[in-house]
Amino acid sequence: MSQALIDQACKVMEGNDRGSYTVPTHGLYPFQWNWDSALSALGFSHFDMDRAWVEVETLMAHQWEDGMVPHIVFHEPDDGYFPGPDVWQTGQSVPTTGITQPAVAGLALRKLYNRAEDKAAARTRLAELLPKVHAWHQWFYRNRDPENTGLVAIIHPWESGRDNSVDWDEGLDAVPTEGIAPFTRRDTTHANPDHRPTDDQYQRYIWLVEHFRGLRWDNTKLHDASPFRLVDPGFNAILIRSCDDVAELAEILGIPAMASEAREMATKGREALESLWNANLGQYTCYNRAAGVLQDTPTVGGLLAAIAQVPPERAEALVRRIALLSERCDYLVPSHDPADDAFDSKRYWRGPTWLVVNYMIAEGLIQSGQEAMAQRILAGSLRLIEKSGFAEYYDPISGEPCGGGDFTWTAAMVIEILKIQKVPA
Repeated sequence: MSQALIDQACKVMEGNDRGSYTVPTHGLYPFQWNWDSALSALGFSHFDMDRAWVEVETLMAHQWEDGMVPHIVFHEPDDGYFPGPDVWQTGQSVPTTGITQPAVAGLALRKLYNRAEDKAAARTRLAELLPKVHAWHQWFYRNRDPENTGLVAIIHPWESGRDNSVDWDEGLDAVPTEGIAPFTRRDTTHANPDHRPTDDQYQRYIWLVEHFRGLRWDNTKLHDASPFRLVDPGFNAILIRSCDDVAELAEILGIPAMASEAREMATKGREALESLWNANLGQYTCYNRAAGVLQDTPTVGGLLAAIAQVPPERAEALVRRIALLSERCDYLVPSHDPADDAFDSKRYWRGPTWLVVNYMIAEGLIQSGQEAMAQRILAGSLRLIEKSGFAEYYDPISGEPCGGGDFTWTAAMVIEILKIQKVPA
């Protein structure tokens, strides 16, 4: 059964392969997405290591001069997606968006290097990529943490990768909808509208894009100019983990200055992450920097913080929190607490379970010695695949497939789980 699932997953990835990059799925997402690519490289690394490196190399080739790595690269025209390059108008030679996404690339590079059989060839590729990834991390702390707190803010829900999470509701209330140009959504022609963000949310997403475009995408201004500034524990934890990985890789390459700076960023971020601990919920929660409020939204973002190898007592508390969630749904880990009134089992990040998040939570828990819960999460992930195929995400109550089908990063995570974690299918 395990090899059969791996074979099916490889076919999904090959079907979405465009030669030097993958698309998440046909139709709904026809371009290269930032954290999708980094996570997909992990899947490629088990059957085509060269292709795995190329995936990350293509992404980093479109890094901006200031260090930012955009959340979408528009390699080929496709009018089936909105908003396209004509809306973003970022002025890049190959069109990109003007915002970023979770910094998974550092984590991916360390795994690619560790798995490479030809270390000399891997070091050559790593020597080209690592300074770019480190520059991206520097960009984050320079542009999204202007008060030097150790934690970065996102300025658009799309940056989080968890576009319509309940975490963003209060922050989006501060974003107006007046004055935006008329538009027609494309996502609801490819997926069930009941599974997607609402029209009201989309209007606020577009207002932010137009607002930043009016500032000519000047990253020295966007943070303070945005009415939406949220400090996401999961987003920061991924960045912290990637800084750890860059530090390790820099030592391997003999770049002590980079290693030292990356380790300092990780240490400061990990210490600052404690300010997001919510004792009422027993997990980390988002901080609304624009409003100065630590939120009480019980989302998976606070559980994803496990990827940063948090203190042992925090890891134990996160396991207790996940165990409680398991009493409220059949398939871990729901993106929102099923006991909360805002829970929606099928609507994108307001309840559904995502394999990529499951993988990263489990990865962090294993590092923290919480092997039993990690294996439980991973085994449940494979049950979802066997029940509902390689969907974008899943109803955590019924296991029903939701969103796009034949999804690249879902397939990549199946390969990763079966090859590395060796969870029986």
